[in-house]
Amino acid sequence: MIDLYYWPTPNGHKITMFLEETEMPYTIVPVNIGKGEQFKPEFLAIGPNNRMPAIVDHSPLERGAPISVFESGAILLYLADKTRRFIPPDVRGRKSTLEWLFWQVGGLGPMAGQNHHFSQYAPEKLPYAIDRYVKETNRLYGVLDRRLRHVPYLAGDQYSIADMAAYPWIVPWERQQQDLNQFGALKRWFEGIAKRPATERAYARAAEFPSRATVNEESRQVLFGQTAANTER
Repeated sequence: MIDLYYWPTPNGHKITMFLEETEMPYTIVPVNIGKGEQFKPEFLAIGPNNRMPAIVDHSPLERGAPISVFESGAILLYLADKTRRFIPPDVRGRKSTLEWLFWQVGGLGPMAGQNHHFSQYAPEKLPYAIDRYVKETNRLYGVLDRRLRHVPYLAGDQYSIADMAAYPWIVPWERQQQDLNQFGALKRWFEGIAKRPATERAYARAAEFPSRATVNEESRQVLFGQTAANTER
């Protein structure tokens, strides 16, 4: 039913977590980002930002032709609306879910991503950049912790797509130079989600593909050296 264009990154894990929770049938189509497969014309047709994940739903609710969706937050929302699961039906609950979903895609993901880039992948270690993004990641962990002192999950009482969006970005907390023990509520939430059978199954799927390959000059150029001109196909 669902073709998932995927690579084992935090954004990729979000979608396998949802699909495993709902037991929706899906097929993984690997997109090896280190080899530049995200820039192939056939992927560009469904993922115009040259970023995975993306999906093709071959059985949309409205019938008709398959529907493609790109951007991980949009995919989660599309699937939640399709299945009517992991997003509350009431206005207030839906509002809270979308707030925290958008908070992740606009804040936690990009800031933690820059943390990863400057501390792990940049050919030159820039102390200012590393310090900037390590501190901002720490601030965002604090935002999560304060929220989770009052509710069991980000949107309130129920596990939702907001939690699925945020969790994979906390998994590499050590690489982000954070100490999860300093954030008691966040740690409780994190450990609870890690124990969910669907989470375990989703991360087991990741093991089918090469994990963190060494970034060399060729793959660095593919991952970080693209411009509008050289991504045009």
